[in-house]
Amino acid sequence: MKHINQVNLMATYNEWMNNKVYEAAMALTEEEVIADRNAPFGSILGILNHLVVGDTIWLKRFATHPANYSSLEPIRELSTPTSLDQLLFADIQDLSKYRKVLDQVILEWGDSVTVRDLGHCLRYVNTKGEVATKSFFSLVMHFFNHQTHHRGQVMALLWQSGIDIGVTDLVALISDET
Repeated sequence: MKHINQVNLMATYNEWMNNKVYEAAMALTEEEVIADRNAPFGSILGILNHLVVGDTIWLKRFATHPANYSSLEPIRELSTPTSLDQLLFADIQDLSKYRKVLDQVILEWGDSVTVRDLGHCLRYVNTKGEVATKSFFSLVMHFFNHQTHHRGQVMALLWQSGIDIGVTDLVALISDET
């Protein structure tokens, strides 16, 4: 049961942090958001696009799980991004709208995952065409860790732009059990 709680906690944290990051990014000018900052994926917009690309790819993979998650139906209908640096959205407002849709899907999907599902090994093909079969629970943890990693890059760029988004630690969402 604790693994399921972890999935739900991470889905909640993901949405909470995305809301904070996007709110901060939208306080910048369009020029600041698209400026090449010599960072991974170039700009704040580039990193945030990479995150939705990665999330879309992983959710499409998760949609092939034998549990056939109905919450991932909207993802099944999407085209698979063609590269990890694909610019799906050229402006932060449209990207933000898509991010909110993805986050809602992730929350609903997280609520539908069972302990049995997490014990499955998922077979998928990566973006280089290589076939892999890996622990579904480990892939889910990678999914959330990937988001945290790249949001950290965005937060550093926001900090350099004079924006502090406040508390970002997961511990802020972990219930006190006393």
